[in-house]
Amino acid sequence: MSQSRIFSISEITRIIKELLEENIPTIWLQGEISNFKDHYSGHYYFTLKDKGAQISAVMWKSRTYELDFRPEDGMLVQALGRVRVYEKGGRYQIDVLRMQPAGLGALQIAFEQLKEKLHAEGLFDESHKKPLPVYPETIGVVTAETGAALQDIINVLTRRAPHIQIIVRPAKVQGQGAAEEIAAAIEEFNEHGKADVLIVGRGGGSLEDLWAFNEEAVARAIYRSRIPIISAVGHEVDFSIADFAADLRAPTPSAAAELAVSEADEIRTRLNSSLYYISQRIHSRIRQLRQRINDLERSYGLRRPEDLIKQYGLTVDDMLERLYKSSENYLAVKREFLKQLNLRLLNLSPRRVLDRGYSITYVDGKVVTDIGQARVNSSLVSELHSGKIFSTVNKTEKRKKQ
Repeated sequence: MSQSRIFSISEITRIIKELLEENIPTIWLQGEISNFKDHYSGHYYFTLKDKGAQISAVMWKSRTYELDFRPEDGMLVQALGRVRVYEKGGRYQIDVLRMQPAGLGALQIAFEQLKEKLHAEGLFDESHKKPLPVYPETIGVVTAETGAALQDIINVLTRRAPHIQIIVRPAKVQGQGAAEEIAAAIEEFNEHGKADVLIVGRGGGSLEDLWAFNEEAVARAIYRSRIPIISAVGHEVDFSIADFAADLRAPTPSAAAELAVSEADEIRTRLNSSLYYISQRIHSRIRQLRQRINDLERSYGLRRPEDLIKQYGLTVDDMLERLYKSSENYLAVKREFLKQLNLRLLNLSPRRVLDRGYSITYVDGKVVTDIGQARVNSSLVSELHSGKIFSTVNKTEKRKKQ
């Protein structure tokens, strides 16, 4: 570079950028995270430092999805990246491509962080745990179709409760996509509603092997399940996020099968005991009722109704007799009244008038009550006591008023 030439800030910054970026390869750095910022854009901005120096770092949003843990201030990490110069700011930084914890393993950190998050949301609360049915009829199993865990579960269920129906929904339990398959299987059982209890799990393995049961999707599927779930992941010393979310945790798949159902002999013993107890109670109750009936048969209280019925019968007979006599007297009075009334009607009858020598004259079928009704040459009919007289009017004479 010429010592006599004057460079602009942009030019010298560009030269520095080229020197650094072209001569420093992609490298691993180890340092402590500080000033961590999860930007609203999705990018991570932070500083990596040790006792003697520090360097700015950035991890773009597209790469943050590959992390199995969430970076935090004070965390010791190893970062793979390239040195880049930010020209506008005149500073250099490390463009992080990958990152992993340098102390505690990345998976363990991710486990603890997810456990803390879900616990805060209430997914592990005891109040949400559902009790297992005492006598389930159908057991659903979510595990690998070819795994030893499935055979262990089937053997135990068949031995302890041969009457139980077993529905197996095979699912990947390890590797890419395993968590999604396990969550989908749980949701399918809830959709169809054919199982009384679900056993979800697999045999033992490393933390990486069991990781599908530490995924958030599986924990939330277990939490949403309306069917009680027994988590059976790994061996007795292994704990998973699924164990905390499940309604009951079993140390092994075989133990889960034992917890899900009672042994047939145990059920038979309970039934026999219950039948004996019920039989004794029934017989005792029968004896009590029989004694009570005997006491009632000997008591006056049981005979009292019969006496009352007889007394009421006599009273009714007496009342009927009085009613009959009263009716007869009433009818006799009414008969006499009708007889007198009939006599009065007969006396008022026109026929009685005819008997005394009077007659009734009709013209055209009508009784003649006025002289004007009988015109000359009119035909008259006169009704007497002993018969009728037919005559013709020759002359009429109207009576003079006095």
